[in-house]
Amino acid sequence: MAILAGIDEAGFGPLLGPLVVSSAAFSVEPALLGEDLWQVFGKSVGKCRKHLAGRLLIADSKKAYNRAEGLGHLERTSLAALECLGNRPTELVELLTRLCPDCLRRLAGYPWHQDLQQCRLAPASSDARIASKVFVEDLQAHGGSLVDLRTCCLDVAYFNRMVQNVRNKAQVLFIAVTQLIQALLSKFPGEEIHIQVDRQGGRTHYRENLLRSFPDMELTVVQEGEECSIYEMCDGPRKVKLAFEIEADDRYLPVSLASMVSKYIRELLMDCMNLYFAKMDAGLKPTAGYWQDGQRFVQELRTRLPHLVVDTDRLIRCR
Repeated sequence: MAILAGIDEAGFGPLLGPLVVSSAAFSVEPALLGEDLWQVFGKSVGKCRKHLAGRLLIADSKKAYNRAEGLGHLERTSLAALECLGNRPTELVELLTRLCPDCLRRLAGYPWHQDLQQCRLAPASSDARIASKVFVEDLQAHGGSLVDLRTCCLDVAYFNRMVQNVRNKAQVLFIAVTQLIQALLSKFPGEEIHIQVDRQGGRTHYRENLLRSFPDMELTVVQEGEECSIYEMCDGPRKVKLAFEIEADDRYLPVSLASMVSKYIRELLMDCMNLYFAKMDAGLKPTAGYWQDGQRFVQELRTRLPHLVVDTDRLIRCR
């Protein structure tokens, strides 16, 4: 068996809210490593919102979600995946405890995250439970299983400190990706691991960064190009293959699942922030946190709630 993992983020570009990076790992037969898993697991998952017929949607989160329709498929798929791992959380603190326990202490310092335990997640419908069960059985029928989900949630103040330390937000993202890779190496010692990473920005060379992050492993550059950069790292008999690829979140099922989990967590935390300020002024339009609308939101806070004191280092991300 081999471990096939995908890594993707939500919130790299916004002005407000956290950067969330997640990994999703499957144990699969080596013969499936190069296959289209949407085809292999077509009985239980679909890539398009239409004609799902009860299956789980696993897709690039930008295609799986729009704010007007609500959390919908993000929640259904993310919670079904956690149910496959044995425990479906019922509220946000439980979800974060499962996926990113380190962030809870930091989030406790935010006024708008004081009541996270009050954020209830959607209860499992009979349809969702069936879909999760069919997914597990479909994986098992092909000799596979979902074996790990985890997240690095970088709240605004933590993100800002990291950017100030390394002077580059792309490097902050790479650090989070590296942490997830290291967690996979630790959890699956001795196993062959293939990791697909959705690439952000124009960086095509990762050799130096990988050497610094994994100094005890022998590194080979397989290819470095505009579309995809591939590396192999060896630690004795174990081989780890890393691919940083543009639009991997639309090409590889594990990356799509990581994309949806990241987006789900970010949207839940953004909803908590919007609710906090809406309680002070019901006329304040909520924000998704992206650059232009984030600026609008900050300006409305200053105009509509002029006496409110807000720690901007916890609200606004540095560039």
